[in-house]
Amino acid sequence: MSPMHIQIKPKSIAFGSFEPGITGQQDAASQRSGEREVLDLHDAAWALRNGRIKASELLSASLAAADGPSCEHVFLRRFDACATASAAAADLALSAGAPLPPLAGLAVSIKDLFDVAGHPTTAGSKSLADATAASADCPVVARLRNAGAALIGHTNLSEFAYSGVGINPHFGTPVNPVTLALDPTPRIPGGSTSGGAVSVATGAAWAALGSDTGGSIRIPAALHGLVGFKNTQRLTPLAGAVPLSFSLDTACAITRSVRDAVLLHGLLAACAPRPLSRPMRAMRLAVPQNLLLDGLDKDVAKAFERTLARLREAGAQIEDIELAPLTELPALQAQGGLIAAESWCWHRDRLAQREADYDPRVSVRIRRGAAISAADYIGLQQARARWIACIEAAVQGFDALLSPTVPIVAPAIAPLLASDSEFTATNLLLLRNTTVVNLLDGCALSMPCQDWGQMPVGLMVWGPAMSDDAVLGVSLAIESTLAAARSSNGR
Repeated sequence: MSPMHIQIKPKSIAFGSFEPGITGQQDAASQRSGEREVLDLHDAAWALRNGRIKASELLSASLAAADGPSCEHVFLRRFDACATASAAAADLALSAGAPLPPLAGLAVSIKDLFDVAGHPTTAGSKSLADATAASADCPVVARLRNAGAALIGHTNLSEFAYSGVGINPHFGTPVNPVTLALDPTPRIPGGSTSGGAVSVATGAAWAALGSDTGGSIRIPAALHGLVGFKNTQRLTPLAGAVPLSFSLDTACAITRSVRDAVLLHGLLAACAPRPLSRPMRAMRLAVPQNLLLDGLDKDVAKAFERTLARLREAGAQIEDIELAPLTELPALQAQGGLIAAESWCWHRDRLAQREADYDPRVSVRIRRGAAISAADYIGLQQARARWIACIEAAVQGFDALLSPTVPIVAPAIAPLLASDSEFTATNLLLLRNTTVVNLLDGCALSMPCQDWGQMPVGLMVWGPAMSDDAVLGVSLAIESTLAAARSSNGR
């Protein structure tokens, strides 16, 4: 039976509907009509366990998508043989009546920051072209493999994960396939987990392992209409990953639904998430009015306001608040902040030897760290700790906070390639809202909040450190509420 003709019981939709230009939620025609919902990892696992399809068939569909034109510049190296073996093992276990692991034979992509046994890790940089193959999986990759995932390849990224735009001058820049289905202008994928987002949006992967230092999971998720969850940093191990900022880096994933985000978080953090379970009418949510709502483009502003209205209609208590500590953000990021200081520590010797192999837009930002003294760095860490305490005190009593994930929809690629100043301004704007959560040492989930047929817009649900279960629970409730509103409005 072909994947195109399998019917999935949980949502009664056609299986294998992921073609070039398909969004993380629906194809363009279906988005306009609202007639079909997202097919996610949970649906695929249900079909597999109930004998509706084989893991090898699912993987064949994923690999075909990875070979397609919408995945140009997405993969830096492929693991097809290993992925095929994982799918075959899942089929064999199923036929033998053995219990299946959570990701049995399902395609998952890996950002080219994380060690995968037998392959080099090059962080999207020519300066690491001579890297030797990893002798072992890094911990988060090992957890995915142990969960049965068919690891399909290392995905492209902003070099060394150092931008929210997703442009890579060495290996090419993936075009956002979701916006391309709505508008012919090639637009950015968002960064730094650019290839990971495209792999999920095109159906090449059911989930993508990535990192988030200032928004690198949530930005590309928002620009593709996908879900990206940045957990509290300490919950997922970073060993075996090329670092950007030791204080801010987080290992996490892009998925097609919030329930998939809960599953991936549990696997990566080796924990049993317990999302807050409460009706929408019992939730108290805050919307910071300063900084995070500045300069929203019309599409983002409209989608955000419509979302808040729908949540209020469902009974949510939503309060506008002034979050005064946000005004201190520029000071915390002066001279490049923690990222510049900590990336300079890791890169300074390599830059001395191979700077010609770096993207100049990356190396110039790393070099800002050379001017940050040890005293400056210690003072910055102390200022951050005080800032975190002020934010946490100000948001006590709320289940979560709501903001637009990014203030704009995905911009065109061409102007950003042509102009350093345009690139810099756009990069700072894309990172502005998301980086607040990283500096907070908090957690946040981006989910799509646009209506069908509109440019993707992300809603960011966020909170302080270790409020992961609350953020996930609120996100599940919001996702359900928005889906019901779209359905009732016929769009």
